[in-house]
Amino acid sequence: MTSEHDVPADVLERFGRYARESSTLTILFHSRVAEQMGLSPTDEKCLDLAIRAEGPVTAGRIAELSGLSTGAVTGVIDRLEKAGYVRRVRDPHDRRKVLVEVTVDPQRFSHLFVGAQQTLSEVLALFTPAERDVLERYHLAVIDTFRRRVIEA
Repeated sequence: MTSEHDVPADVLERFGRYARESSTLTILFHSRVAEQMGLSPTDEKCLDLAIRAEGPVTAGRIAELSGLSTGAVTGVIDRLEKAGYVRRVRDPHDRRKVLVEVTVDPQRFSHLFVGAQQTLSEVLALFTPAERDVLERYHLAVIDTFRRRVIEA
């Protein structure tokens, strides 16, 4: 028995193609941004995670959010620290813990994302507010599902 929520194979195949193309373009975009920052794409995305944490964050938390091993994150932090993007600081509440603190103003890189922001604005303008609500629900569901299956696995 099928329900209205069952996904036909042709729809799944189409959306799979869209997701792969979007993923490829996103990786290429972030590779270009990373290159302009003098970083690898992995280092740039980990810096982004640290920036979005809105305050000092542990290496373990970066590992959780990125899906990288703690050893790999140590290497990322070493490179980000050497490049002057972050520094290690002691946790004021637990001196045994080390936190990663972003040392640059994130606005320093905003010019690298202007085209992406303009593109997003242009595309979202094609949809009504109700349609944007559906798109938002879709994206949040994809993010949540990927996080559980890829990052938290």
